[in-house]
Amino acid sequence: MFPLLLTAILACTLAAQPAPEHGKRYNRLIIRNAIVVEGNGTPAAGPRDILIEGSKISNITGSRPAAGVVADAIIDAKGKYVTPGFINMHGHTHDERGGVAMDVNYVLKLWLACGITTVRDVGSDIEKSKKIRAASKEGKIEAPRLFLYPFFGRPRDPEAAIARVRQLKQQGADGIKIVGIYRDTMDAMMEEARKLSLPVAHHVGVEETNAWDNIHNRTTTIEHWYGIPDAALPDGVQGFPATYNYNDEVDRFRYAGRLWREADPKLLTKVLQGMVDAGVAWDPTLNIYEASRDLQRAQTQPQFAEYLHPVLARFFAPSKDNHGSYFFNWTTTDEVFWKENYRIWMNALREYSHLGGIITTGEDAGYIYQMYGFGYLRELELHQEAGFHPLKVLQHATLNGAYILGQDRSIGRVRPGWSADLLVTNINPLENLKGLSPLSGGIQYTIKDGIVYSAPRLFEEVKTMVAAAKGQEKSRVSGQ
Repeated sequence: MFPLLLTAILACTLAAQPAPEHGKRYNRLIIRNAIVVEGNGTPAAGPRDILIEGSKISNITGSRPAAGVVADAIIDAKGKYVTPGFINMHGHTHDERGGVAMDVNYVLKLWLACGITTVRDVGSDIEKSKKIRAASKEGKIEAPRLFLYPFFGRPRDPEAAIARVRQLKQQGADGIKIVGIYRDTMDAMMEEARKLSLPVAHHVGVEETNAWDNIHNRTTTIEHWYGIPDAALPDGVQGFPATYNYNDEVDRFRYAGRLWREADPKLLTKVLQGMVDAGVAWDPTLNIYEASRDLQRAQTQPQFAEYLHPVLARFFAPSKDNHGSYFFNWTTTDEVFWKENYRIWMNALREYSHLGGIITTGEDAGYIYQMYGFGYLRELELHQEAGFHPLKVLQHATLNGAYILGQDRSIGRVRPGWSADLLVTNINPLENLKGLSPLSGGIQYTIKDGIVYSAPRLFEEVKTMVAAAKGQEKSRVSGQ
C-alpha cells in the first residue's frame, strides 16, 4: 500500500510542475518517459528520464528520478522520442541574397526550429558571424552555436597563404574553408593550419587540386563531392566538350552530372581508401544538387508557400548573376544524367563508409531551391536513400559531426555530462525521417545548451517574418 501511495504522490508532484517556457534555461529540467536515441548508432531505448541541470545533462535513469529530485519544469515525453540536437556541417549565416538584405534571424530561427543546435558556418563574413556566435553562446538570440570557417581566398603564393592562415587565427576563426586553391599554396597553408590547430574544409572544384591533395595534406573534410571522382579519372581530366566554360554555371552543373560515370571504379576505391587512411571526412550535402535531378520537385516544394522569404525566392529564380541559379534550358537528358550521378555517388558514399570513413550531414542552403533547415532535414532523407539505416543517419547528423568539430566529448550524444542539446519529437524519426518536417509538426522542442525552444513557435515567427517581407515587397513593387 505504502509504495503505491508514494508513487501516486510523486506522480501528482511531477504533474503539478509547469511545462518549460520558450527561450528559458532552468536550474533543473526533467524530460520524463522518453524513448532515447543516443546518437552513436545504437538502438533506441526507453522509457528514460533525463535530468538537465543548467546547460548540461546531469543524469539519465530508466525510471522516474528519485523522489527527492525537484525540477523547475518538466516535459512529459511519454510516446515521444529524444535525440541529440542536429549538427549542420555546411551552413551559411546569410543576411542577404543577390545583394538584397534579408534578416539573418530568418536563417537562425529556421535552423533551430528544424532541430539544428550546432552549425559549422563555412564562408560567411567572419566579423558579422563572430557577433552571432557570441550572442548565441550568451543566450541573447535564438540561434544554434556556431563554428566559424571563413573563406581562405586565393593567395598568390605560399608565403601569402601562410600569412592568411595566421590572419584568420588572429581574427578568431575556428577553422578555414578553401575553394579553388593552387597546389603549392594548399601545401603551405595546410602545414601552417596544422601548426595553429585550425581544421580545414575543402570545397573542391574543377581545379588543380583534388582528393589526392586532401589525402596528402590530411584535410579535415571534403565538402560536396567534386575532387573525389576527379581523382579517379583514367586520363586525369573529364571529357569536356571543346566549348565547355567552367565559369558558365549551365556548363559547370550540366557536365558535373556526367562526372561520376567517368570515374574508374578500381581507382575510385583507392581514392576512398586513401581518404579513410588519412582521416579525411566527407560532408556530401546531397540535398543541394537535388534540383538537378528533378527540377519540378525543387521548384514546387510545399514549404515555399508560407516559409520562403521573397528575397530568397528572387535569388533562386534562373539568373546569370546568382550562384546556383543556372536552370536555363535544363532538359530531361540533364536530369537523367544527374539521376545516374546520384546513384553512383551514393554507392561511393556507402563504400567509403564500409571502408571506415566518417560521413557528416550539411545542407549548404540558400542556393538551388534549398531553404535553411528544410534542406538539412531533406539531407537526412537522402542519406537513408543512399542505403544507410536511420540509426546511422542520425549518427551522421550528431556524433559524427561532433567528432569532426573536435567536440565529441561535449555535444552530439544524449549522455550525462554532455551539453543539453536535445530534440523532443512527436514522432519516431527511425520510422519516418520525413515526419521531422515542420509541415508534419514532428519536432516539439529544440533544446540548445539547456535553453528550451518551442519549434512550432519558431515556425510561427518565421511565417510572420515572411508574410511581413512579402507585404513590403508588394508595396515596393506597386510603388514603382
